[in-house]
Amino acid sequence: MKKIVLSLVALVSFGLANAQMKERGVIEITPKIGTSSFAEYDDDGSTKSNSGVEFGVTTDYYFNNRWSLRSGLIFDKMGGKYENGDPFLWEDQLNYLSVPVNANWHFGSTRKWNLNFGLTPSFLLSAKVNDQKVPDNLIETFQLGLTFGIGYKIEITEKFGLLIDAQWFNGLTNINNGPDNRNITNGGFSFNLGGVIHL
Repeated sequence: MKKIVLSLVALVSFGLANAQMKERGVIEITPKIGTSSFAEYDDDGSTKSNSGVEFGVTTDYYFNNRWSLRSGLIFDKMGGKYENGDPFLWEDQLNYLSVPVNANWHFGSTRKWNLNFGLTPSFLLSAKVNDQKVPDNLIETFQLGLTFGIGYKIEITEKFGLLIDAQWFNGLTNINNGPDNRNITNGGFSFNLGGVIHL
């Protein structure tokens, strides 16, 4: 355990020592993978949350050393778990391709911290309930969400670093296209680890 703690301290110290300020036009690409937890929300409350794997790639285009525009392609598992008054549960398994469009504010003396916020359109790739396909007309194929997050970057070299971040998604549009006309939205968060490649 002591060796792990010392290694982490050394890694952070090395990253601080190699801090590089960004100029206009700098591009960073970040492949990342993480774990997510999502639920569905309606007027009566929320479902139990499900869990899944989130992965994809984001790109930051820097306007100066404080601000960048972040976008990319992210595979998200959303949906939720429903309880029927007894131990029986059924789970909506909704897989989306999300395209975040976020302003990203880099702060701290070495600009290693970031806060990002913006809108994310998501496109439904597949919909299942307990591994059974849902009819195509019951779930809207498009949703729009408000996204925000915080992250910390550890620079290993001038061209490569590690990003640890947490992201939140709040659905703004109804995903339900069923006959009951309920307003249902997705909401949840993910915790991710990525490799930052400075082009």
